[in-house]
Amino acid sequence: MAINCGIVGLPNVGKSTLFNAMTAAHVPAEKYPFCTKDQNTGMVAVPDKRLTDIAAMFKPERVIPTQVEFVDIAGLVEGAHKGEGLGNRFLGHIREVDAIAHVVRCFDAPDVAHSYPELNPVHDIEVVNTELALADLELVQKACEKTAHAAKTGSAEARKELPALEKLKAAIEAGLPARKAGLTAAEWESIPKLGLVTDKPVLYVLNVNESDVKAPSARVKQALDFAQKDGAAAVEICGSIEDELADLSDEEKRAFLDDLGLEEPGLPRLIHAAYRLLDLITFFTKDGPEVRAWTIKRGTRAPQAAGKIHTDFEKGFVRAEVYAYEELMKAGSEQKLKELGHMRVEGHEYVIKDGDIVHFRFNV
Repeated sequence: MAINCGIVGLPNVGKSTLFNAMTAAHVPAEKYPFCTKDQNTGMVAVPDKRLTDIAAMFKPERVIPTQVEFVDIAGLVEGAHKGEGLGNRFLGHIREVDAIAHVVRCFDAPDVAHSYPELNPVHDIEVVNTELALADLELVQKACEKTAHAAKTGSAEARKELPALEKLKAAIEAGLPARKAGLTAAEWESIPKLGLVTDKPVLYVLNVNESDVKAPSARVKQALDFAQKDGAAAVEICGSIEDELADLSDEEKRAFLDDLGLEEPGLPRLIHAAYRLLDLITFFTKDGPEVRAWTIKRGTRAPQAAGKIHTDFEKGFVRAEVYAYEELMKAGSEQKLKELGHMRVEGHEYVIKDGDIVHFRFNV
């Protein structure tokens, strides 16, 4: 599975600049609102040193990383839920993603238009969050009305759905996102799929000045405090730095990052934060001429992990031959690892761990 992450925020906060830096897509990124009118989608290989190390050991013909899909969505403004700006068209795009990367402007740039006279990241976050909540509230209200009518006419299913819908409606009216409405798993199961936006996990991406990289400003600290109180992850990225890095060679990138005192660019930090947000892990396969990374939910059992490769692998699962990346690196070779007894044979109940290297045996 690939992460599907929607990039949202007010106009001119740096969404398209970050998208271009991450995907090399070269979509328009001008200094005026609504430069982005259609959603832009780009696939990005997930940087993973473990995959590089495994490939260096086995020297396969093909090395295939797992990928993240980023969707650059046009800026939201106050009243978007009612169609202001470019409105509901883009709210619809947001409903299709797995997670939201909410880009927040913390950088100074007098020549780049902003939606408000004063640059206030917390205010900007609240504007976007309010629009998303109001869009969800409209959906939930309609669902409540429809379900209440069906309940009155004798529908047992509607009577089961209604309490959970009303609980959800009350939470959103109180200013809570759907993900904080307090519904149990059973209550979520009882209601129809509404395509809510505010039940998606959120990662705040703070687009900062280059000077903030070493010494965050009060403005950046306020945004970080807001994210912490919101129970959300936050990543600081300097869009201008990422834009410069996109055109540099690997050697030039390393020198540039060293000069800034950074261990890695913003993209890996963003992707790793998104993995943690969605509780994802990576396992690896070595099959003939190919070494490949795969992304799964933490807690996935071996047969279901095999099914990510091919449905036949899950249907005919027999066993999984497993060893850990760390064990392979310590042993120095697969043969030595086997001699040390670190190759394990696991069955249907085995839960795949982050960094496992797996060979699935199946019979169809």
